[in-house]
Amino acid sequence: MDQRVHFITLSAADLDAARAFYRGGLGWTPLLDVPGEIIFFQVAPGLVLGLYDTAHFVADMHGTPADGKLGGLTLSHNVATRAEVDAVVQQAVDAGGTLIKSPQRADFGGYHGHVADPNGVVWEICHNPGWRVDESGQVHLGPVE
Repeated sequence: MDQRVHFITLSAADLDAARAFYRGGLGWTPLLDVPGEIIFFQVAPGLVLGLYDTAHFVADMHGTPADGKLGGLTLSHNVATRAEVDAVVQQAVDAGGTLIKSPQRADFGGYHGHVADPNGVVWEICHNPGWRVDESGQVHLGPVE
């Protein structure tokens, strides 16, 4: 199996709230939106984020113990400056997100804040000067002072 992920699909207890947050609040453009079922956003080349109505999500698991609850997960969005962290965190809160952690210096040396979307998906908004992507798409992680 190739070392890559093509879809990240998350359970959404309130798909309409998720739609309002991502589309209306953050201004994201859906790749596909099936009302009452699922909404997909292309978030990188070859990578799609899906928000799947919880009832459909659980039914799709065919008897496995999945209950549609999220836990132990953050999605990270990296930006170029500390000021952008502050601005994006505020935009997410203004869009209906819940502030989890105000923007501040991170233990790793960068700067970040955390916001939960209306379904509890936690986003880390981060400025990490040791993180970069080269022209080929390869991620490089270096030290942060």
